[in-house]
Amino acid sequence: MDIIIADISHIIYAEEICNTIENAAKVRGTGIAKRQPEYIIKKMEQGNAVIALNKQKFAGFCYIESWSHGKFVANSGLIVHPDFRGLGLSKKIKQKIFEHSRTKFPEAKIFSITTGLAVMKLNSNLGYKPVTFSELTTDQTFWNGCKTCVNYDVLQRTNQKMCLCTGMLYDPVTEDKKQPKRRIIKEKTFTRLKSIKQHLFLKKEKK
Repeated sequence: MDIIIADISHIIYAEEICNTIENAAKVRGTGIAKRQPEYIIKKMEQGNAVIALNKQKFAGFCYIESWSHGKFVANSGLIVHPDFRGLGLSKKIKQKIFEHSRTKFPEAKIFSITTGLAVMKLNSNLGYKPVTFSELTTDQTFWNGCKTCVNYDVLQRTNQKMCLCTGMLYDPVTEDKKQPKRRIIKEKTFTRLKSIKQHLFLKKEKK
């Protein structure tokens, strides 16, 4: 399985990607905004997408959207083909698109709105925190993309303050400050475990 940055050589998969996203929305009965092949192709041309391929067969996809003049980015359209579900592929795609987003937009806040518990768990593992919609982008173009979602009427009735989706946000300023502390904790934990193992080994040797 190859998980790579998509480019123009992958536009042949655009229609299949859109169909897979649409079919997943119908099965779930919840909101996944519909996308057109032209939109997916544009993301590939810009280098703002990740695609998973099993040899030449489409297996999964996700793309980057930039909002508010690059202050916010979203990893959207995460989808895995039915033939490859249950293999942990969505986690690998999510990790790849997240790392790519950090590289291309290092100062941007990365956000997500989703109804899927699995996606929420993936986001949490990457450092996302649940937030209100008011903490997300105010770029109306983003919210207009929700018009094809079956739950759009809920978003309208609440003046875009809430919906069935949960808003999640990764703030690089906040999270990057935590990284040194996390490394120290991991190093201390490793040192302690190493010490315990050495003690047990020496104790065993003496016997």
